[in-house]
Amino acid sequence: MRLSIFRLAFAMALGLACAIGAQAKPAIAQFGDPKYPPNFTHFDYADIDAPNTGTLHFQNYDQSQSYDSLNPFIVRGLFAPDVRNLMFDTLMQRSWDELASEYPLVADDVEVAPDGLSATFHIDPRARFSNGDPITASDVKYSFDTLKSAQASPMISSQFSEIKRATVVDRSTVRFEFIDNSRAAPLIGGDIPVFSPKWGALPDGTHLPFDQISVEPPIASGPYLVEARKNDKEIVYRRNPDYWAANLPSRRGMFHFDRIVFKLYLDQYTKLEAFKAGNDDVDREYSATQWARKYIGKNFDSGLLKKETFPDGPAQMQGFMINTRKPEFQDRRVRHALALAFDYDWMNRMMFYGQYTRLNSFWDASPFGATGMPSEKELKLLEPFRAELPPDVFGPMVQQPSTKPPGSLRANLRQARELLAQAGWHYRDGALRDAAGTPMRLEIMDDEPGFDRLLIPYMQALQTLGIDAHMREIDSALYQKRIDSFQFDVTTYIYPPVTIPGIELERRFSSRAASQIGSENYSGIRSKAVDALVHAAIAATNLDDLEAATRALDRVLINEYYVVPQYYERDVRIGYKTTIGHPRVVPNSYQAEDWIIDYWFRGKKGAATLQASATPANAQGAAH
Repeated sequence: MRLSIFRLAFAMALGLACAIGAQAKPAIAQFGDPKYPPNFTHFDYADIDAPNTGTLHFQNYDQSQSYDSLNPFIVRGLFAPDVRNLMFDTLMQRSWDELASEYPLVADDVEVAPDGLSATFHIDPRARFSNGDPITASDVKYSFDTLKSAQASPMISSQFSEIKRATVVDRSTVRFEFIDNSRAAPLIGGDIPVFSPKWGALPDGTHLPFDQISVEPPIASGPYLVEARKNDKEIVYRRNPDYWAANLPSRRGMFHFDRIVFKLYLDQYTKLEAFKAGNDDVDREYSATQWARKYIGKNFDSGLLKKETFPDGPAQMQGFMINTRKPEFQDRRVRHALALAFDYDWMNRMMFYGQYTRLNSFWDASPFGATGMPSEKELKLLEPFRAELPPDVFGPMVQQPSTKPPGSLRANLRQARELLAQAGWHYRDGALRDAAGTPMRLEIMDDEPGFDRLLIPYMQALQTLGIDAHMREIDSALYQKRIDSFQFDVTTYIYPPVTIPGIELERRFSSRAASQIGSENYSGIRSKAVDALVHAAIAATNLDDLEAATRALDRVLINEYYVVPQYYERDVRIGYKTTIGHPRVVPNSYQAEDWIIDYWFRGKKGAATLQASATPANAQGAAH
C-alpha cells in the first residue's frame, strides 16, 4: 500500500507536468507542479502557533561523540553538531512532504531556461548574513565556486557536479549553467548553501584558505549563531534576533528555541542515564534493547518523561561496507562469504526484540528497489555488461542469507567455506590462508560504543571460517578521518535515504568517486556497468526510466556483495520531556534530529500530539 501511494503521488505529479518556460516562479518541482501555491503561509507539518522560547538541551547529534571544526564543507576535522542546518541557509528550501520541490529562501524566485540548460535565481533584497551585510549574487557565486573547488570535501563538491558555472547577472541575480538538461539540476542550484567571503578574514587583511577555516565562527545566512564552545563535547547556539527570514512561508513555524545546547556523550549508556535524570530534553534512541528495557524510572512514572515512536520515511541502506581496495576483498566470492556469516535473524530475535526489518535492497520499501525478475527495460540497460556481471544479476532479485528454519548459520558457513576455497582461501595451520600462506585478517572499525554486541557474534562466525577478525573502536573524529581516506577493512555506514535517487549516486557508487578522498564510495566500487546505470538514473526524465535504472543498479550492487546489508527501523524512537511539544503532522521524509531541532518547541504538557489518522505523509515506512 505504501508503494502504491508513492507511485500514485508520482503519477499525479507527472500528469500535471507541462513544458518548462522562461518564466520566473517562486517555487519549482522536479516533476510536475509544487504542492504549495505562491500565496502559501507555511508548510503543513509546521506549527505556526507554537511558542518561540526556551532552550533545547539536545544530546549526541547523529551519534557523534566529539567535534573539532565549525566548517561543515571540508574534509579536515569533524564538524560541530548540526552546524550546517542551523547556520547556513540555501538559495531555496526543500519541502519535506513532496518528492522534490523547492520554495523561496535566500532567492525569492527562479527562472529555468526553456532548454533546461540554465536557471537564474533572484536574491531576496531583504536577505542578510549574520553580520548584517546584504547577500548579493557575488556572494552566491563565491559560495558556489568555493564548494566546487578542491578546497571543499569531495562529498560536498560532488553534490553540485551538475552545475558547470555560475555567472553574476547583476547585484541581485545569479545564473547557473548545467552540464545537461537534467530535471534535477535547477533544484541542485537551489540547494547551494550561502556564506560570506568575509568568513576566514584575518585582522591583517589576509584570508585563510577555505580548507583551513576551522575554528572561526561562520559568517553565514542561517537562523542561529555560535554563542559558546566549552570544549569538543559541548556547543551552544543562540537564535539570531535579526534573522531576516523568520517570517518567510518556508520558515514560519520553525526554530522555536532561543538556544540549542548540544552535549556529546562518549557512549549511549551515559547518554541515556543523563536523559533519564532530566538533564536533557530529548533523546533519539538508536538501540532496540535500550528502547525495550531501559526507558523506565521515576521520571517516566511521574510523567516528566515520555517515549514515543513516529512513522519514518523511506528506508536507508545500513550495512557493513567492504573495502574492495584491499586485495583480499576484490574477489566477489570472498565478499559473498562475508555476507553468509552475518546472522541477522538470530540478532533480531535475541538482541533487537524484533524491532528491525532486514534490508534486501539499497532502496527497500521504495519503488526504486529491485524485486522479482528484471523487466525488459532493466534487461536493456544490463545486457551490454552481461559478460562482466554475475549471472545472478539477470535472475530473481537475491534475498539476503537467512538462518530461519530450515536454514541455519551452520549451513551458511559451509557455503561460505566453499566460496572461499573457490577463491583460493583454504584453512590450514589454524587459519584461513591464500596460496602463499598469508592468513586473512579483517578489522571491523567502529566509533559507536555499544555496537560491539552486534559485531562480536559476527566476528565469531568469521573466526569459525578461520578469518582473523577483530574490531577497533575509535572516537568519532578519528573515525571520520579514516573513512574519508578509506583506511579500513570493514565498517558500518548508513546511506541516508532520498525521495528521488539522483546526483548522490555519483558520489556513492561511481568509479570516479572511488579515488576521491572524502567521497561516499566507501566500498571502492569501480565498475563500467555501475557507472552506466548511475548515468542512466541521473539522466532519466520520467518515472519509468528512473525506476528501471535504479532497479538495474540495485541488482548489480546487491549481487556484487559490496555491502553486507543489515536492517532498518520501521519507526523513529524518541524519548522526550513532556514540557517539549511536537507538531501534529509528521513529514513523510525527514531526519529525526533535524525534525526535532527545526520544528519542536517548548510548551505545556500535551501541547501537541501526533495526528491520529494516518495520512500519506505518515505512511512511508522506516529508515534506519
